Amino acid sequence: MPAPLVVVITGASSGIGRATAVRFAREGASVVLAARSQERLQRLAERLEERFGVETLALRCDVRRSEDVEAVVGAAMASFGRIDVLVNNAGYGLYGRVEDTPEEAFRDLLETNVLGTHQAIRAVLPHMRRQQSGHIVNVGSVVGKRSWPYHGAYAASKFALTGLTQALRGELAGSGVSVSLVLPASTETEFFANARTYSPEYVPAPLGPVQTPGQVARAIVRSVERPSTEVHLQPLMRIAQALGELFPGLTGWASELHYRWLQR
Repeated sequence: MPAPLVVVITGASSGIGRATAVRFAREGASVVLAARSQERLQRLAERLEERFGVETLALRCDVRRSEDVEAVVGAAMASFGRIDVLVNNAGYGLYGRVEDTPEEAFRDLLETNVLGTHQAIRAVLPHMRRQQSGHIVNVGSVVGKRSWPYHGAYAASKFALTGLTQALRGELAGSGVSVSLVLPASTETEFFANARTYSPEYVPAPLGPVQTPGQVARAIVRSVERPSTEVHLQPLMRIAQALGELFPGLTGWASELHYRWLQR
């Protein structure tokens, strides 16, 4: 009987990360939960162990701190001897006009959403290369393909994940390690309530189709079971992205129209 997968999930205390942990545990995986809220993580770990009988680790981690990330990876290796899957989910939202967004706020966003992902990849890849197996899932966003007014900083962080994932995919050729970029649309989580906003006239709210955290979690697990390069959760968004590339003037006009409507 094959050993359970060992899955490390950042941002695991709520939303998509929490739902992904539940989904992998349901499949029998050993789950390493990493986030800044130790209390939430511990409650989740106890629930997963009781409900699914899986092994867990709950570790406080701020992905901006390389020592925290290294500690999580080290603890996972010490406990399980391998890491099969890394889900880079830690991140948060920031909204406001580009000119209203403070430099320090933008910098902090990039440190969490982009550099945090980079830290985790760098920490886990040597182990996966030695195993000659493994899968990395980067949780991006549809706005990592097409941005909109008030989304400039957040979209920039998700565009960066798109580029990082594309480069990494080529660099992993022949290694036995694969990487997927999952592109959720708006999701029913605490994301919008917790987002930072720097333009007072803008209230963060879902844009376009809305999905549940469970739907995103299922897509993440499927991307591991059947490795995919990019996973779009909303087919309409894939079509909109293709149209935007074919007709950039049309999407530019739609963006301007959207901004004017918000200014009413």
